[in-house]
Amino acid sequence: MPDAKPIIPVILSGGSGTRLWPLSRPEQPKQLLALTAEETMLQLTARRTAGARFAKPIVVANAFHADQVEQQLADVESHVQALILEPMGRNTAPAIALAAIAAGGGSDPILVMPSDHVIADVDAFHVAIQAALPLVQEGWLATFGITPDAPETGYGWIKVGEKLAEGVHRVEKFVEKPPRDKAEAMLASGDHAWNGGIFLFRADMYLGALSVYAPEMLVAAQLSMEKARREGLRIFPDAEEFAASPADSIDYTVMEKAPRVAVVPVAMGWSDVGSWDALHAISECDIHGNVCRGDVVAIDAENCLVRSEPGKRIALVGVHDLIVVAAGDDILVLPRGRSQDVKKIIEAMKKG
Repeated sequence: MPDAKPIIPVILSGGSGTRLWPLSRPEQPKQLLALTAEETMLQLTARRTAGARFAKPIVVANAFHADQVEQQLADVESHVQALILEPMGRNTAPAIALAAIAAGGGSDPILVMPSDHVIADVDAFHVAIQAALPLVQEGWLATFGITPDAPETGYGWIKVGEKLAEGVHRVEKFVEKPPRDKAEAMLASGDHAWNGGIFLFRADMYLGALSVYAPEMLVAAQLSMEKARREGLRIFPDAEEFAASPADSIDYTVMEKAPRVAVVPVAMGWSDVGSWDALHAISECDIHGNVCRGDVVAIDAENCLVRSEPGKRIALVGVHDLIVVAAGDDILVLPRGRSQDVKKIIEAMKKG
């Protein structure tokens, strides 16, 4: 199989990551934070596709974060071929359309990755990409199914169908975020994977699918790019044209409808770090099960996640299974297992 065309990484960096409040905020979202390592999640994502097999990445981000994104990527010597700055969020399907157009809209394979996920085993990820590539070059749309280890109700799932090639299967169906009993049944069945939101396909095949399933979205993306303002590597799609696009996900718009969709099941230490509980689960704990970052004093404390910004000290005595985060003028305290309820806090604060 000739490797004529390098894979173009497309990094989606438009999310706000509100479930990690108070550390993650609109002005400093999750992907721009160093949550799991010394480098930020955006930087770690960019590093995953360094090397000769990959072209320079295309990054789609919020215009408000342009300077931060550029600086963070420069700090890890990751040089973009384009930084597309969305005038407003329109979900993943239109964002990927902008990137596919910026990639030239031809037969080049594009690898779509969220900027705020963890992949511990990058080698396994690369093996999965290689497995998918021959079918992708034939026009298939590929997604990567995460080998599940829990009956997770917070993710979409994928039913893995017939084998197409070594390590690659047809997608039998996509399953919306399930209730607990359905998740347990899918986990036990052994023929389902989590939908990790990572995709590989040719740019022209994605745009062609949009022309069939969401033509108004394709037209909005094309016109917004035709009328875009450009400053060096920065591309500012036309706001009025882009606003006309429906705000839908790639799963709903294309992947659930297209006839030739493949899945590569892979165990690669993946996490979407979607909550403080998820961060505790993937972090290295001390002998008492605590994960502490910053100036923290913990006495007779067990299984806690404690995080403080510089200049703030957190002291815990005789507690267990707590999440305590101090950032800016805000302090979050809640029991482990309840971190999905952070969204209730955000809603309550909006009401004032």
